[in-house]
Amino acid sequence: MENAIQQCIVCDRQQAVGIAICDQFICYSCEQEMVKTDVRDEKYLFFIKQMRQIWLKKNA
Repeated sequence: MENAIQQCIVCDRQQAVGIAICDQFICYSCEQEMVKTDVRDEKYLFFIKQMRQIWLKKNA
């Protein structure tokens, strides 16, 4: 968990609590929603798209 204010790559809000993956931040709320989302839910595809930012920025 991070304590500094960072911008979430999923919701774009400034948050202090969340996780960092390869220098990209996901807030706690989005993390929890992602974990609970069923793969058949439309929102799942949105999360996949947002998570791709991690790999794209890492390889840039």
